[in-house]
Amino acid sequence: MPRSVSYHEGLVKHLQDPLEAASYIEVLLEEGDPKMLGKALKNVIEAQGGIEQFPAPVKQCYEQLDLMLSEQGEIEFYCLKKLLEALGLQLAVTVKSV
Repeated sequence: MPRSVSYHEGLVKHLQDPLEAASYIEVLLEEGDPKMLGKALKNVIEAQGGIEQFPAPVKQCYEQLDLMLSEQGEIEFYCLKKLLEALGLQLAVTVKSV
C-alpha cells in the first residue's frame, strides 16, 4: 500500500511553484494574523530549500521579521497594512520577473 503524503509535505511541494507561494502569502496578508504569516513564510522558505541557502543579510532579515511577527505581532507589521488600506491601497505579493 502506498504511503500517504502528510499535509505539510503536500503543502511544501505545492509551494515550490512561485505563483502558488505568492498566492499563499497574499491570502495570509489579507487574513491579518501575524503568527500565521510567520508560519507561511517558514513553509515557503522550506519549499525553496531552506533558509541556509540564502546570504547572511537575508537570513538576518528573516530572523528579525520572524521575531517581530511572533512577539510584537500586529503592532509593528500590520500597521503598514492599516495605513495603506486607509489610503485606498493594499499590499500585494507577486512573482518577481527575472
